[in-house]
Amino acid sequence: MTIGQNAPTFSLLDQNSIPHTLTDYRGQWVLLYFYPKDDTPGCTKEACGFRDSFAQFKKNNAVILGVSPDSVKSHDKFQAKYALPFPLLSDSEKTVVKLYQVWAPKKFMGREFIGTLRSSFLIDPTGKIAKIYEKVKPDGHATQVLSDIKILT
Repeated sequence: MTIGQNAPTFSLLDQNSIPHTLTDYRGQWVLLYFYPKDDTPGCTKEACGFRDSFAQFKKNNAVILGVSPDSVKSHDKFQAKYALPFPLLSDSEKTVVKLYQVWAPKKFMGREFIGTLRSSFLIDPTGKIAKIYEKVKPDGHATQVLSDIKILT
């Protein structure tokens, strides 16, 4: 993935089994954020940061789409538990995480495995990748993205 290239398109179901495609959001900024697992400490902190900044994203013509390999049912529970006001997309087949090159080797507690890298892609209203965030820290990520949208607008 490189800045300026067209963001790869996809179609995934959200927590309510409603399909979402990237082209549904043409004309808006899209924060496509990939996270490892529902209801884990870092993922919850990141999602709640976006929830708490949701009004600012709307004000800046931006949508938030969370993606993980968890099931639709798992996303439904996670979304309801934390009142997340944005779609969580289920990539249980791992198609989109591979397409965006965020399905890769990881280390956690001394163990190596393949999993979802905590990464985000800011996609401009024309569908091009405007910014790539790698090795995202859950704290402050929403603020960083909002700042970048304002700079890029």
